[in-house]
Amino acid sequence: MKVVAFNGSPNKKGNTFHALQMVAAELEQQGIETAIVHVGNKAIRGCLACGQCAKNMNEQCIQAEDPVNEWIQLMKQADGILLGSPVHYSAIAGTMKSFLDRAFYVAGMNGCMLRHKVGASLVAVRRSGGLPAFNQLNNFLCYSEMLMPTSNYWNVIHGTRPGEATRDLEGAQIMRTLGRNMAWLMKLVENGRGVIAPPEKEDKVWMHFIR
Repeated sequence: MKVVAFNGSPNKKGNTFHALQMVAAELEQQGIETAIVHVGNKAIRGCLACGQCAKNMNEQCIQAEDPVNEWIQLMKQADGILLGSPVHYSAIAGTMKSFLDRAFYVAGMNGCMLRHKVGASLVAVRRSGGLPAFNQLNNFLCYSEMLMPTSNYWNVIHGTRPGEATRDLEGAQIMRTLGRNMAWLMKLVENGRGVIAPPEKEDKVWMHFIR
């Protein structure tokens, strides 16, 4: 089994990276392969709302000049997806938001590619604003019918300078627990495949409230 983790921080080895590594270490101890992709230092444009990904049905965003389409395929091939971001103004980093808007929309419009994959998120923050950013990441997982493992607290770790998050003892425990729970849930899904039938997928109902 494989997990692909996305680091939304501009800093390649900042506290978001260290938090992702803590989770990855637990996954790897359980025999699950992990890879961390650095998103936050790339030039990623936001979604154009053009609808071409839904029209073409080729699992690609029409904006092909950045790595987003490559990352979409990594997500499709993975058994688990881990999202990590620093906190900017009580929200996730802008580049990470642009990537997730496009990738999750393509996935949703092309057969719900991420449905029933295991997905988790975490954020690294200096002081406050961690919960709004954490909830923001979880919105992508919830909308995609992904299966979400939990920890023993919200998945927020604290630190300012790169590496300081490793000194947040409670935060480090949260990440370890998340990693173990994510591995366990992935194994349940894997061992249940072909034994317990998944729930039938319903076509999306689209409704607005202007009448």
